[in-house]
Amino acid sequence: MEVTKKIIVVPWDFTPVAENALAHSVRIARMVNNDICLLHVVDNDIKPRAEGEKQALLNHVAGEASAKYNMNISARVVKGSIFTSIAEFVNHKNSNVNLVVMGTHGIVGMQKLTGSWALKVIVKSKVPFIVVQNPPADNERYRNIVFPIDFRLENKEKLSMAIFMGKYFDSKIHLLKTVTSDKSLIRRINVNLNFAIRYLIQNNIDYAIHEMSRGKYAQRTLEFADMLKADLIVIMTTKNISMADYMLGAAEQYIIANSSKIPVCCVNPRSTFTKVGQFMYA
Repeated sequence: MEVTKKIIVVPWDFTPVAENALAHSVRIARMVNNDICLLHVVDNDIKPRAEGEKQALLNHVAGEASAKYNMNISARVVKGSIFTSIAEFVNHKNSNVNLVVMGTHGIVGMQKLTGSWALKVIVKSKVPFIVVQNPPADNERYRNIVFPIDFRLENKEKLSMAIFMGKYFDSKIHLLKTVTSDKSLIRRINVNLNFAIRYLIQNNIDYAIHEMSRGKYAQRTLEFADMLKADLIVIMTTKNISMADYMLGAAEQYIIANSSKIPVCCVNPRSTFTKVGQFMYA
């Protein structure tokens, strides 16, 4: 019996950053033997003829991309808002979506006042997102991955993505430990660090431990990633994010829109720890 392949979704808005996201998704899909789906969102009140034209245009783009990259790339047009419809599509029980790779222009214009559009798209998804700004640096792999460790229990949930990347791309995971003088937080940070180390060792993944210099979490994470010339940063999004987080600036939106344009993998916290290894064995 033929096994249905997992799918990597690329939100498609016919812009260069979507092309960049596709290039990243192709590199990942080849490593993990996934298919790719270009997903375009249109307004609910779109006329049937206009919707058909959008689908035809997207089919053409997918066909050209399939020929260019020599792989199966499909096209889907859905109605709604990008802030809800992408998550609804990938969260559907029959979607078979493994990952979303999305392009972003960073935080520009009105986004500085209303928060990152990318983050608003991401937070409702049960599937991890990789957010990119530039095309891939090369066609090989993500060599160095930055993995910040703090006191939150949800840190454990992003381990599945670190192991996923480490397994398939032979990446080195750089565990970046938050420094604090609070003894109770130190203990919780060390618990998370030891948990991560144990799973990385069990999966034969190379790693290094670094201490984050004191200062703002997002700024210090980006400074370290930039110094390392990292290929990817893996972060957790804020649990139950609110409008205040968008307006005041949740740390992750600044990491996502980093000026060094390093790709960022975003994992949303769940009520239970995601089974480590779900990507390798699915």
